[in-house]
Amino acid sequence: MGLGLDLKLPWDLPTDFQFFQDVTTKTSDPQKRNATIMGRKTWESTPPEICPLPGRLNVVLTKANSLNISNDDNVLVCSSMESALEILAAEPYSMSIERVFVLGGGDLLRDYMNAPSCDAIHLTEIDISVPCDSFAPRVDTCLYRPWYSSSPTMENGTRYSFNTYVRRKDPVVGGVGTEEYWFLPKMVFERHEEFGYLNLIQNVISNGDMSDNGTTLSKFGSQMRFNLRKTFPLLSTKKVFWLGVVEEILQLIRCSTNLKKKGMWDNDGASEYLDSQEFSQVADMINKIKDSTNDRKIMLSACNPLDLKLSIPPCQTLAQFYVANGELSCQIYQSSIEASLGVPFSIAAYSLLTCIIAHVCDLVAGDFIHVIGEAYVNTADVKTIQKQLQISPKPFPILKINPEKTKIESFEDSDLELLLHKER
Repeated sequence: MGLGLDLKLPWDLPTDFQFFQDVTTKTSDPQKRNATIMGRKTWESTPPEICPLPGRLNVVLTKANSLNISNDDNVLVCSSMESALEILAAEPYSMSIERVFVLGGGDLLRDYMNAPSCDAIHLTEIDISVPCDSFAPRVDTCLYRPWYSSSPTMENGTRYSFNTYVRRKDPVVGGVGTEEYWFLPKMVFERHEEFGYLNLIQNVISNGDMSDNGTTLSKFGSQMRFNLRKTFPLLSTKKVFWLGVVEEILQLIRCSTNLKKKGMWDNDGASEYLDSQEFSQVADMINKIKDSTNDRKIMLSACNPLDLKLSIPPCQTLAQFYVANGELSCQIYQSSIEASLGVPFSIAAYSLLTCIIAHVCDLVAGDFIHVIGEAYVNTADVKTIQKQLQISPKPFPILKINPEKTKIESFEDSDLELLLHKER
């Protein structure tokens, strides 16, 4: 949680600086601006070419009387955080300020980052080991939950990611839509990964190709990406049968392909063929991940083993796993899938499989990429989908895996705990 050394940043990340500029400057109302609150040392360490920060009201906290600040309508000097917030809440600032950001330094962040008045935390996590003499407190996960976390990126040899945490809000009994995140900047709000799915179904119902019999709408060629490092992509605008997701993946792990037991097949030939299967794709994948992390052909064909014997069309789902930087990522291709119910289920199922395999291989779950050939919806469901599109996403839940389980074949549903957004 280092902030800097000798009032300077120990890293050179132009993209991070641009993100900071955009988040703290942009407003939804063009007639308003944002305020940035900073301590005296942070003010004095700001490069002269951008001091005061342009396009924002710069609020400097200091008890000193000799602060060298010329008369500037973009600068406001206050003696304390309390007096600054009181002034900003009164006219004329209450009519002209949209959001208030606290920038630092370390003392301010320690006192106010986890304070009740803080709605959100925008944090760039930088994966570098350097000396620092100023620090921020860690995010209190009892108070905040991740809203958005970017996949790590490299710049000037440094790996980093953007993260936004939002304060937990207690639901109102009998309330509807009690959790709103209007306080987030628009560019951050729209980075919630569920919008990737919502944009998909919007595109299908708005621009999809109608089937000959008029019962479905479809679009060809879609991709979505979900970051599994901090949260689990169980969609919040659509109910997903979580216990069904768990059972589906545990059956896949156990190679539970004996459809005869389900009453779906009752001929002896099918039963004999199923009983002859001894090769486990999942076990083979785990061996490759553990022993050959550079293997670029770690594949899983999630089809019924009866397909080849019974001349059923090719497999609907093909998954590929990838290891890099101590992380396991997964990309699946599904040739055709119903977008309203099938896609949310598949996102959760294959994300869960990725997390479990990463766990037993002592890796971190990375990215899940969902590639779809034909995404379709039934025309009878269009009105329901339109209602869904009016719902704002909530923070994704967090997946907890029993740390004592190290063998994939020993997993049970009780080893997988999903911490939903309403839980403390």
